[in-house]
Amino acid sequence: MPSRLKDNLNSRYFEAANALTSKTARHRIVAYVESYDDIYFWRTVLSEFENDKRYFEVMLPSKMNLTRGKKSVLMNFLEGEPLGRDMIACVDADYDYLIQGRTHQSQRVLNSPYVFHTYVYAIENYQCYAPSLHNVCVSVTLNDHRIFDFREYFQQFSEAIFPLFVWSVMVYRNGAYPHFSITDFNRVADPGGFNVQNPLPSINKLKHKVRTKVNELQRLFPDAKDEYLATKDDLRALGVTPQTTYLYIQGHHLFDTVVTPILSKVCNILRQERQNEIYYATAHKTQKRNEMSCYENSLQDIKSMLKKNTGYMSSEQFRRLQDDIRNYLDKSL
Repeated sequence: MPSRLKDNLNSRYFEAANALTSKTARHRIVAYVESYDDIYFWRTVLSEFENDKRYFEVMLPSKMNLTRGKKSVLMNFLEGEPLGRDMIACVDADYDYLIQGRTHQSQRVLNSPYVFHTYVYAIENYQCYAPSLHNVCVSVTLNDHRIFDFREYFQQFSEAIFPLFVWSVMVYRNGAYPHFSITDFNRVADPGGFNVQNPLPSINKLKHKVRTKVNELQRLFPDAKDEYLATKDDLRALGVTPQTTYLYIQGHHLFDTVVTPILSKVCNILRQERQNEIYYATAHKTQKRNEMSCYENSLQDIKSMLKKNTGYMSSEQFRRLQDDIRNYLDKSL
């Protein structure tokens, strides 16, 4: 079946289904997302907008062939006519937001009234929102002792990688990304040997790697200064600042290579601190053993807690996403 006809049928199907329901029944809006993890995130986003007149059903793009991913959502439901008021797509922004329509996919994501994107690179960037990471440590270790300043660290991390990040976006805008891919950027944007008590050396090492790569790119593209400065100004206008760059780098890299290892080291210290309190407490051995068992049975996995983290709701980027959905509902329903 041609994709254009398929899209119209999908949209009309949900409109017809809503038309057949009782006038007192709630209106159903289907929201297609990229992966299983996205279901929980977008359910959290959309729940706020449900009421006695409407509700959302969040699902993957296909139950027949198990296809997933952004391309599956966009190819299956954006070719031809727009999705329609009863069927929306919810996707990661990736670089499609930052390159501002330089590709066909970016145009689809930015211009369709029925497509909503994260503004930050992906849902993982929200889950790693720095002001919320202490609470993640508390949920993992059940220890509320603040031993590390996540806000300050990720501000310094962002400032260190910002000059190279501008290069990354610029080459994706002008099509020169084979010379400097996102994978190449990620290799540089790795804090490496991070130390909780003294994180500055990892930042300084990161700055050195960034300077080295920037110098290499300047030699490779000697006439790119004006384009670089224009890209930097444009990124600032889009909300990317030197202090928040970490929100716009590849989400899986941030989650797996940067944040999780840091949280693991912080949580290990907090966990050991709590265990020492129990061990040295004035109590008999049986009580200590029972207390230690109770504590250890209550500990949580870092990645699981990160995926359930909703502390990003106070971020400016998340509020922009909420505003987009609110405007769509005001105009469509």
